[in-house]
Amino acid sequence: MGEWHVTHDRLVNYMKAVDAASDRVTLQQLGTTYEGRSQLALIITSPKNHQNLEQIRQQHLQLTQTNQSANLNLNEMPAVVWIGHSIHGNESSGSNASLLTTYYLAAAQGPEVDALLDKTVILLDPSFNPDGLNRFATWANMHKSQTLVSDPQAREFNEVWPGGRFNHYWFDLNRDWLPAQHRESQNRLQLFHQWKPNILTDHHEMGSNASFFFQPGVPSRVNPNTPAKNQELTAAIGNYHAKFFDSIGSLYFTKEGYDDFYYGKGSTYPDINGGVGILFEQASSRGHAQDTENGLLTFPFTVRNQFTAALSTLEAAKQLRVDMLKYQRDFYKEVEKESAAYPVKAFVVGDQYDRTRTKIFIEMLLRHQVDIFSLKQDYVADGKQFKAGKSFVIPANQQQFKIIKTVFEKTFEYKDSLFYDVTAWTMSLAFGMPTAEVKTSYDQLLGVKVINGVPLSIPIMNSLPNAAAYAFRWDDYNAPKVLYGLQAKGIKAKVATQKFKMMVDGKEESFEYGTIVIPAATQVLKGKELAVMIAKEAEISGVELFALPTGLATGGIDLGSASFNNVKQPKIMMFGGNGTSATDVGEIWHMIDIRYNIPVSIVDVDRFNSINADKYNVIIMPSGSYNNLNKSAQDKLKEWISAGGTLVATEDATKWLAANGFTKVIFRNAEEKRDTTLQLPYYLRSDEMRAKDMAGSLFEAQLDLTHPLAYGYRQPSVTIFKSNTLFMDQNNNPYDSPVMYTDNPLQSGYLYRGYKEVVKKSAAINIDAVGRGKVISMVDNLNFRAFWLGTSKLFMNAVFFGDIIRL
Repeated sequence: MGEWHVTHDRLVNYMKAVDAASDRVTLQQLGTTYEGRSQLALIITSPKNHQNLEQIRQQHLQLTQTNQSANLNLNEMPAVVWIGHSIHGNESSGSNASLLTTYYLAAAQGPEVDALLDKTVILLDPSFNPDGLNRFATWANMHKSQTLVSDPQAREFNEVWPGGRFNHYWFDLNRDWLPAQHRESQNRLQLFHQWKPNILTDHHEMGSNASFFFQPGVPSRVNPNTPAKNQELTAAIGNYHAKFFDSIGSLYFTKEGYDDFYYGKGSTYPDINGGVGILFEQASSRGHAQDTENGLLTFPFTVRNQFTAALSTLEAAKQLRVDMLKYQRDFYKEVEKESAAYPVKAFVVGDQYDRTRTKIFIEMLLRHQVDIFSLKQDYVADGKQFKAGKSFVIPANQQQFKIIKTVFEKTFEYKDSLFYDVTAWTMSLAFGMPTAEVKTSYDQLLGVKVINGVPLSIPIMNSLPNAAAYAFRWDDYNAPKVLYGLQAKGIKAKVATQKFKMMVDGKEESFEYGTIVIPAATQVLKGKELAVMIAKEAEISGVELFALPTGLATGGIDLGSASFNNVKQPKIMMFGGNGTSATDVGEIWHMIDIRYNIPVSIVDVDRFNSINADKYNVIIMPSGSYNNLNKSAQDKLKEWISAGGTLVATEDATKWLAANGFTKVIFRNAEEKRDTTLQLPYYLRSDEMRAKDMAGSLFEAQLDLTHPLAYGYRQPSVTIFKSNTLFMDQNNNPYDSPVMYTDNPLQSGYLYRGYKEVVKKSAAINIDAVGRGKVISMVDNLNFRAFWLGTSKLFMNAVFFGDIIRL
């Protein structure tokens, strides 16, 4: 064990072999990853329990049902423990330890293991991130020497970009438990809610010069929605970890560095579902043996510690079994009381113009077993209109109230100013989802319960073959997918830069800025063949399509107006590799590929000078340092822009462009007056510096709805996720800054006092002309973690409409 890093295929083969050999083990396939690797879970318990497994599961779920839980005999019920490994693929000691844990539970003999298996049902996930694990194992193994090299500078310990931490699209899956936008998370959540475990362990690695961490974390950084009893049980479980680690002489620490705040992490998600999440962090060897400040750290040693942590968890579960079961039962009793007293009785959500975004939002909540109902009748609140059939009602008084609360709540006050991850994640704002709080009776609004997701309604089109043109609004999230799909088939399209109205089947329809119009006369295909192609593309994506009978508008511009601009088919290159942020590249790649089915060529920064850039009309520059983009490559990029290209840059890339003469963007500095006589204790130095970090908060920005970057938006404001300290001045030209932060922008999250003034009225997006081309500087991450759908349309508008912007 530890001689080699186990590859995922061998891990799967071993688990299958144990399943075949042991009556204590049942293997369950959860699904597959983006790269087609199996996601597995082993259900491990005594043979007797296996014979009654479904009955045990159903009885366990009754703990969450207040009308049934009082009748349960907790003394006779097993606890459910989930042991999860290596959600970061290059933190592989966890997955390698899963081999030992599985073998021990399947093969160990004696009264202790018999009692453990009788009193627990163990869900063992050997690899939370199969694609990342395999990528890293391949790297570590291919660079292993027969005579082990322990020099930290050796290639074995320094992966090439993007490394094995992430999944296929370079996402951190340990941030996706709540958004659940990736198939690995979606597969896993199904099993989680089938069992609702009492304890879930999350085996990680940290810096090589550390020791071993187990929770509890920093007390002041626990989410206030987590009950105090949760932390008491976490500490009680920690006593077992300490005892086991003391027995083998391994050092450890607690209550430092890590927190229980963001519910999107595996060690925190159980805390809002009646369980206890436990984070383990093992100092990483990164390869097979590495010199550290504490001496030689070997891979087998790290595996041993992870295995020990699994055993200590199981011992705690056995000894604290009744306490854990009682806590879960009491958790849902308290939820019932808290939700009944909550001032908001229900939330009404839905965007009548964007079926797709509404669908994605609702299906995200359904993955967490939230009860949702269709809206029975039209509803108006706070100036927002919610249409029956296009909107939904989410009662607050239900079992998953804690999930609902954290999805919708806005937070401004914190006990601490240091955070391991984001400080706010209000999902309704992230999705740009129109939302109303109902504080009175809502029975009259309840329609049918949503069970199996939200189908995209397919509107029936009017007489297609005889149309003068076809049109679809840009409001729907899938509109770019439809447009590109048509362009890829040779269809020529125009975009409306002014509003117009048209009679369609006896009804006057209004078409806003950004409406896509496909003139029939200019297409190669004609008549029914053209109509069928366009209709099929729209219907697949659920986008409403209109057949316009004439070129004469009843209001606004006619179809032959010069205010309809041709839309070029995007041919996209994106910088990647050294010098760029893998997560930022991955977020954009995932959106363009998965959401929109648009090809994007990812080119390493180092290779740009040797490629033919003329193949592309859009280049994306994700956040990064770009110090490796040499002078010759910079000149080439400037020439490409000047010839008419659109360069879209995000976050740190915007600062690099300004510093290297591509744009005239000016960044603001946060000025803070300091008391020069103030003396502080030295131990607070690190904390004071970290308090100035922008871990991730939500800010309101105003849109110019007439600008091409704002096409498809109906409301003049959006919520932007900000996790940096870059603040742009408005460009001198009044038309160059179409998205500006408001005078009071903070909507949720922690904001260091020194940034409160500088963020006000700063520019979220600036546009610079370079010759015949454009540089669009987006100072923030508009595609954050695949669920910030409220701003990703701004990004796609830059891709499709950047070249029609006139400065």
